[in-house]
Amino acid sequence: MSTVSKVSVATKRLLLGRPFRSDTLGHTLLPKRIALPVFASDAMSSVAYAPQEIFLVLSVAGISALAFTPWVAIAVAVVMIVVVASYRQNVHAYPSGGGDYEVATVNLGPNAGLTVGSALLVDYVLTVAVSVTSAAENIGSAIPFVGEHKVWFCVGAIILLAAVNLRGIKESGAFLAIPTYGFIIGVLGMLIWGFTEIFVLGQDIHSETAAFGIAAEQDDLTGLALIFLVARSFSSGCAALTGVEAISNGVPAFRKPKSRNAATTLLLLGAFSITLLLGIVLLAEKIGAKYVMNPAQDLIGAPEGYQQKAMIAQLAHAVFDSFPPAFFFVATVTALILLLAANTAFNGFPVLGSVLAQDRYLPRQLHTRGDRLAFSNGILFLAIAAIIFVVAFGAQVTSLIQLYIVGVFVSFTLSQTGMVRHWTRLLRTETDPSARRRMKQSRMVNSVGLVMTATVLVVVLLTKFTEGAYIAVIAMIALFVIMKLIHHHYASVQRELDRAENDDEAVLPSRTHSIVLVSSLHMASKRALRYARATRPDVLEAITVNVDDRDTRKLVSEWEASDITVPLKVIASPYREITGPVIEYVRRVRRESPRDVVTVFIPEYVVGHWWEQILHNQSALRLKGRLLFEPGVMVTSVPWQLTSSDRRKEEPAYWAPGETRRALGEPERRT
Repeated sequence: MSTVSKVSVATKRLLLGRPFRSDTLGHTLLPKRIALPVFASDAMSSVAYAPQEIFLVLSVAGISALAFTPWVAIAVAVVMIVVVASYRQNVHAYPSGGGDYEVATVNLGPNAGLTVGSALLVDYVLTVAVSVTSAAENIGSAIPFVGEHKVWFCVGAIILLAAVNLRGIKESGAFLAIPTYGFIIGVLGMLIWGFTEIFVLGQDIHSETAAFGIAAEQDDLTGLALIFLVARSFSSGCAALTGVEAISNGVPAFRKPKSRNAATTLLLLGAFSITLLLGIVLLAEKIGAKYVMNPAQDLIGAPEGYQQKAMIAQLAHAVFDSFPPAFFFVATVTALILLLAANTAFNGFPVLGSVLAQDRYLPRQLHTRGDRLAFSNGILFLAIAAIIFVVAFGAQVTSLIQLYIVGVFVSFTLSQTGMVRHWTRLLRTETDPSARRRMKQSRMVNSVGLVMTATVLVVVLLTKFTEGAYIAVIAMIALFVIMKLIHHHYASVQRELDRAENDDEAVLPSRTHSIVLVSSLHMASKRALRYARATRPDVLEAITVNVDDRDTRKLVSEWEASDITVPLKVIASPYREITGPVIEYVRRVRRESPRDVVTVFIPEYVVGHWWEQILHNQSALRLKGRLLFEPGVMVTSVPWQLTSSDRRKEEPAYWAPGETRRALGEPERRT
């Protein structure tokens, strides 16, 4: 193996680790303690900025509008309770990993399923983009260098997350466990400490923004205008629900019993998210925290040059004023959970992409597992798409978040509709009273979920469509059309390959006519002639194209002087072209004997360096590309290994588990 190849393989193994055998897939399944950070990081991170978004939207109407924050938070919590309860029904009914896509496809038809698939794929991409840009914004407020280079920071973060997930889902889960549990412990500790000081010890705690006023942009909102503002605040707060669907898509990644473990993880996710969301909003209201779009203009009484902290940072600073290490801990784990929240999408997107690829709606490569049994192609595709969004929107959270959550509530609504039909269909045939009672209860839960998620979807579309959500809708429609076209292509190919045996193509050929292409009488040409003769064709001939009179006369002379019995035909080429005359000759042979199969043998050099490939085989590649489109023509490459290819003879296709290298350049050995 060459040094370059060894370095390439060694680098791959350093980044990804040794490949896993297919029969070790069970060892990569997740226990609940690892599944929670893998699938909950997105929902947990939403808790970090959803309360902030509620305060931000309501601040438009001034301080008086902040009185609605607890009620908006309660409404979001109610929706989350209903969605979690509904998805617990989903994971029991459909544990195969298709999630919302499978539910909609089975119960509402392929188009509904494809709508869900396109919506979720777009939303997973936006999840990655929003998460890393939000992390960059939070970290950038403390580290100016990051704030000045947000786009590059986000691109690097996405590449890092992709590399971690390429190592396998279990390793990425272990990587995420510490910051996810650290965030839960840190924020819960902050809430408990803060409420203890306020309600038990009777101490006054004030946020650094408590003494500031808010310069309302519209302080006279009443009636429908106020309702619209509250609804918009509610739709922004519903970002806390993103990531719930990832568990239903990832049931196959859980250890057995899969459905029960997934349902338990979903319950834990809902409990933590609701507790943290309500706690943050209530504590923020008690200590007078504020969050506005433009602190320099909107905060009355703020000192010149005041830098507004994120909502959680304000709370932690106020609660842990006398113990700075706790404040820094909360700030650090919050930044990490925002950065790593994208990992939920890196687990959900590849699995969903694999299911869609299996159903022939996406390229089949997305269904293939990589060295570490992860869906590597899906991970790479997600990373590239997220980078495109980040670069296109300049890593601006305010711009990206307007595109967010539309897709997830489209999937929520169609999934709950499908589950209602699922239970209704089963009730038609079920006769056991206890089973019917359970099914009716499940249908009621999913019916409430349908009404709730459909209402939220309408609110989100009304309040966010013109702000940028239309871009997400256009992306979903475009992806839907593309997947339909891919499916049509695969179906057309399958129909062609499954044609009846009485077709003309099923008739056996009457004879075989072999043609060997010769440019000069060297060893490669002689090998091609010997191999063609070994196939025992009915007709065997060699042809050469006359592009240079002197070379052609030399070849004919050498051919006549040799002991080769195969006839050589010289094809004229007035314009010194090789491909065209050969194609025309083959077509003429086919016209004269339509029942014959023509086999064209092409000598081809096997080289060891990439630059040698440029110097050789170009005519052969062009000719093969044209001959492949000719009906009744077979193309056979006859390789001749040049000396430079010797270095690759002993090169293995991959390093199998158990193989080690002492150093680059030394022979391999097995341990």
